[in-house]
Amino acid sequence: MPPRACSSHQNRRGVTSPLPGWIIESLKAVKYVDSKHFNVPFGLAAVELLAGRESAIAQVVRTVPNKLYKLTFSVGDAKNGCHGAMMVEAFAGRDTLKVPFTSQGKGTFKTVNLKFKATSSRTRITFYSTFYHTKVDDFGALCGPILDQVVLSVSRK
Repeated sequence: MPPRACSSHQNRRGVTSPLPGWIIESLKAVKYVDSKHFNVPFGLAAVELLAGRESAIAQVVRTVPNKLYKLTFSVGDAKNGCHGAMMVEAFAGRDTLKVPFTSQGKGTFKTVNLKFKATSSRTRITFYSTFYHTKVDDFGALCGPILDQVVLSVSRK
């Protein structure tokens, strides 16, 4: 099971990572947003996907071949001036889910599921935002959808 995107973990150098076990797959940044300064759907923190397909996060998890799994996660906005039509794409092995979300900048979110069948003992899970977005009041500031509460579980059906 992957850790939730909102947890923290100390690495070997003593630096705390807001994304333990996750790989940031590009040169563009993802943004760690905390509940003290932004709207976060669950817990203390979440991840804002800033730079479209150029800023993806991924994790390789252990799975059992031919077993069904359910990847549950929440998509929303941080109530930070990021408005408009957004889309998060989730990949688990060979399966894909596109999650459209229209942000009104009010801190709303929705929770969705991606069911997939594992094809090997390791499955790569990847998330990215399909589009670039900028804040309504600052066209130079990238923003994007919030990703939170990522949970992988064995599916009953």
